[in-house]
Amino acid sequence: MLPGQIGKTLSLSVGEAVVLVVAAGDYRLDNRKVKDALGSRPHMLGSEEVEQLTGHPVGGVCPFGLPTPLPIYCDISLRKFDTVYPAAGSRTASVQITPAGLAELVGATWADLCSLPS
Repeated sequence: MLPGQIGKTLSLSVGEAVVLVVAAGDYRLDNRKVKDALGSRPHMLGSEEVEQLTGHPVGGVCPFGLPTPLPIYCDISLRKFDTVYPAAGSRTASVQITPAGLAELVGATWADLCSLPS
């Protein structure tokens, strides 16, 4: 598994909304892209709020099985891989899935929200 294949799930507030963004592990959230796509600058949620909303600790947040329905975005960075490994509820568990299968499973919207670090 390559580092980029880790499907990291970011928990953000964007304006009044809380959203999850699943991106390739080697990409970083691009504030400008998020603001252009979603209308407001993103802010990372605190660990307690993340756990309350998702039911999972930071580092183990997965985009499925959420106790609170949240909008989910899959970053296009995931599409460069045949399979990705998002966390499955803990820091030590993940699942193997295709990017298209992940997006379908969680009802995600595809978006260009991240960039490779420079």
